[in-house]
Amino acid sequence: MATITATAPRSGLPGFLKHPATGKLLLLAVAAAVLVPLANARWASGSWPHALTVDLTEPLGKASDWVIDNRDSHPLFLYFFGYVSNAVVLSVRAVYLVLLAAGWAGVTAAAALVAWRVAGVRLALGTGAAFLACGLLGMWIPTMQTLALMVVAVLASVVIGVLLGLAAGLSDRTYRALRPVLDTMQVFPAYAYLLPVVLVFGMGVPAAVLATVVYAAPPMARLTALGLRGADAGVMEAVESLGTTARQRLLTARIPLARKELLLGLNQTIMMALSMAVIASVIGAAGLGDRVYQALASVDVGAALAAGIPIVLLAVVLDRVTGAAGTVDDELGGDTGSRWTGWAYAAVVAVAVAVAGRLTDRLDWPEAWLVNIAEPVNRAVDWMTDHLYSGVPYVGGTADWAGHFTTWVLDPMRDGLQWLPWWSALLIVAALAWLIGTWRTALTAVLAMAAIGVLGVWGPSLDTLSQVLAAVAVTLVLGFATGIAAARSERCERVLRPFLDVFQTMPQFVYLIPVVALFGVGRAPAVAAAVVYALPAVVRITTQGLRQVDPAAMESSRSMGATGWQQLRQVQLPLARPALLLALNQGVVLVLAVVIIGGLVGGGALGYDVVFGLAQGDLATGLVAGAAIVCLGLMLDRVTQPTDRRTKKGA
Repeated sequence: MATITATAPRSGLPGFLKHPATGKLLLLAVAAAVLVPLANARWASGSWPHALTVDLTEPLGKASDWVIDNRDSHPLFLYFFGYVSNAVVLSVRAVYLVLLAAGWAGVTAAAALVAWRVAGVRLALGTGAAFLACGLLGMWIPTMQTLALMVVAVLASVVIGVLLGLAAGLSDRTYRALRPVLDTMQVFPAYAYLLPVVLVFGMGVPAAVLATVVYAAPPMARLTALGLRGADAGVMEAVESLGTTARQRLLTARIPLARKELLLGLNQTIMMALSMAVIASVIGAAGLGDRVYQALASVDVGAALAAGIPIVLLAVVLDRVTGAAGTVDDELGGDTGSRWTGWAYAAVVAVAVAVAGRLTDRLDWPEAWLVNIAEPVNRAVDWMTDHLYSGVPYVGGTADWAGHFTTWVLDPMRDGLQWLPWWSALLIVAALAWLIGTWRTALTAVLAMAAIGVLGVWGPSLDTLSQVLAAVAVTLVLGFATGIAAARSERCERVLRPFLDVFQTMPQFVYLIPVVALFGVGRAPAVAAAVVYALPAVVRITTQGLRQVDPAAMESSRSMGATGWQQLRQVQLPLARPALLLALNQGVVLVLAVVIIGGLVGGGALGYDVVFGLAQGDLATGLVAGAAIVCLGLMLDRVTQPTDRRTKKGA
């Protein structure tokens, strides 16, 4: 009887009161009841108080003027940055001359043989076909220019990333110190990197390479540290018991155990370096990116596609080769001697092909083998513009859709966000971040949002936020629907896979050209380009998450007579919740990246400030807008991604 009396009060609580979020909601309601009247009485206006802003224009302007005045005379520039610049130029030129000396046949053979040794005949044939396609499109020389820049930038990124990763992987203090720096470097918009390096190094190859290194090194550092810190404790203890030194443990145990993470870091570094190499074309980097940028300036879709296809092919080939290197089993290649013999044979064949091309004077790609796709593509685009831009009966053209989307969605969202009192925006961010995470998550999100106001760009940031939210909403609707279809149909996934590969590797600039041709200039084209860029990642993550649902749970629901819709709604979606939240998070990050570049096509807000700062050499405007984008990305990341603890609990 005593037991019944003791347990009765607990079992009598309503179920919703036992949920952890209920207590947070009650506390938030109490806090809102107290804070809202006080804040409204003190700050009735919705705009950010001028007294709480910090004007960085003067100090950043002075720093910019000092750099410009001393760039040709100060010892720091003469004996450090000058030598760095010369080393970069000489390295890129040396690689480029080697590629030209090898000729198109030698480069193609070398690339195919490397792919063969790493991943087999099938990928070797695909690699050879990709390089031949670059020549057929008339882009052989620009491809070699981009490849030379890529080789130098990736090597430097890998060296710096590995050194930082070693320091972070072997020292907890260094890891804690580097983590926020790496977070900031990866969230900072790629475009904003260009302004400081141009200020120091001027326009040209050195600035492009160094901006690429800064952008591409963090993934290598992160994954190196992850691999070293995640080394099997039992193996490390066994190696230590043999009396090995710290250096021996690193070389014989930690690094071999981290092999997959290191190769994955190389893969991510190559992908990010290629993306940045294209963006760096705006500061004088020659190659494929420069061709894409010139096509953007003249809205020449055919020329942009002719230059964009080689970029996609390079990205796909490099992704497949480095990905295969990370998954191949050492035992598949035989013993060490046979593997080295295979590489020696491959090197001999590549050199023989290059020498044969040089002796026959066939180093340059033959002009008779060119395929002009620009004219037919431009004719197709002209037809689409004439018939789709404003000529579709009843439903209107793409220009009408863009105008309606701006009037009915973007404008109300922007006006609504800017109408909100600034303190209510902070309270909403705090509430969302705390409900999905912890008080530390909420504090980080609120501080990031408040920093935007302190920087004095509250209005433009809310304009950018409205574009991001609208693009994310469209991306999630399309991405979740497509991902569900792909997860439930093998045929649908096979059809979608090549399109997702192309869209994920296409440079961001290329997306802007067709959307401008179809939708005109403004915020709607920027949102459309962001949706197309972020959609493949959302589809892939959604498909993978739904496919990895426990088969036993699916079989159990099927045996109970559940329909396909019931299985999806009651089993697959709840169990795939972590993957769906990751898809949301990645969608937000990718959308933010392209919405910023949308400043080139009339997107306005923070993207315009970054572009304006680069074009005018205005360090203050560009860096302040870039810092605001970092804060916005950090806030959105904390609000959309729950902590590991919450995810593991499935709350």
